[in-house]
Amino acid sequence: MKETLYKTHDHDLILSTADKKYILKLQDLPAEEKPREKLMRYGSEVLSSNELLAVVLGVGTKKEDVLEMSNRILKEYGEKTLLKHTNPKRLAEILEIPGIKACQIVACFELGRRFFKEQKGAPRTVRTARQAYEYLHDMRDLPKEHLRGLYLDTHYRIIHDEVISIGSVTANIIHPREVFRPALEHSASAIVLAHNHPSGVSEPSKADIDITRQLVQVSKIIGIDILDHIIITKKNYTSIPVEY
Repeated sequence: MKETLYKTHDHDLILSTADKKYILKLQDLPAEEKPREKLMRYGSEVLSSNELLAVVLGVGTKKEDVLEMSNRILKEYGEKTLLKHTNPKRLAEILEIPGIKACQIVACFELGRRFFKEQKGAPRTVRTARQAYEYLHDMRDLPKEHLRGLYLDTHYRIIHDEVISIGSVTANIIHPREVFRPALEHSASAIVLAHNHPSGVSEPSKADIDITRQLVQVSKIIGIDILDHIIITKKNYTSIPVEY
């Protein structure tokens, strides 16, 4: 089936039920298997992502051992979510960790971006819901709802990709300023929104439709199009109709 191409508009107005698994704690491990010692002995290649994050965090808190914390963060929020966050205050709130831990994570990934920046080819272009879904395929297996925005230039090229929020997508929680702030900062002409349904149900809820309508109304005033709002599940996706 042929997909409809995205089209920007001219704006006249200028303005779990499973048994809980035991998480291995740092104190349970022999000395040579602890992340820091393992890194020193064998190098970074043999460490899992959980172990590498535990090395970055250093120690845990009174509530969580460092391995428990790193396991929870990567399981619930995903590696790409951490990679995209640059605001430690927001990250601390989302991950429910101390501010100093959030600073360590943000600084770690910023160093990675600066020191090992990939050679970029042509910017990714998104003209259809299918292309957006293929770009956002990593959202399929997230255990919590993530609202993500793809910010496009006038040629439909992605100039910014941001995780806007984590949690239920409702008009009471998602404020338009959180959606349009990155668009203004990066001079975007249009936005494609997407959020995942961990339940596997791809049909939009009333809350999904309400927040989409609210954001479209704001977009008419600001002059930055909402091209699509995609619901992503493990097996497929659905677009919420966007009408101007």
